[in-house]
Amino acid sequence: MIPQIIQFPKIYDKRGNLSFLEHPNQLPFEIARTYWIYDVPGGELRGSHAFKEQQEVIIALSGSLDVVIHDGKEEKVYSLNRSYYGLYIPKMYWRRLENFSTNSLALIVSDKSYDEKDYIRDFEIFKQLTDER
Repeated sequence: MIPQIIQFPKIYDKRGNLSFLEHPNQLPFEIARTYWIYDVPGGELRGSHAFKEQQEVIIALSGSLDVVIHDGKEEKVYSLNRSYYGLYIPKMYWRRLENFSTNSLALIVSDKSYDEKDYIRDFEIFKQLTDER
């Protein structure tokens, strides 16, 4: 699979809208972990790593952010600014989160529990590994 935007259901209601995600209807994996990123100071970056095995979906629940994805050869930017869209990122894609708006809140759902050994934190090593595929 490749990185792609997933649109979640949006249930309109005059009291406020509701969206949800579930496996297998919207997510290509079962959720093992969720975490969120918030209070990011202006100009700061998050991420800057890849995973050997983990898959993720990133959702801008509030505000906006850009997710820069690299496959080892090319870079693509996804702007997230709607809470009913998520960016699916398969394993072995480098990701960097940037351009966080004030009071932005990013939710990340993952198919794996935290495991430091799954991270690739050096971009040159990541590129070497992608050249080997």
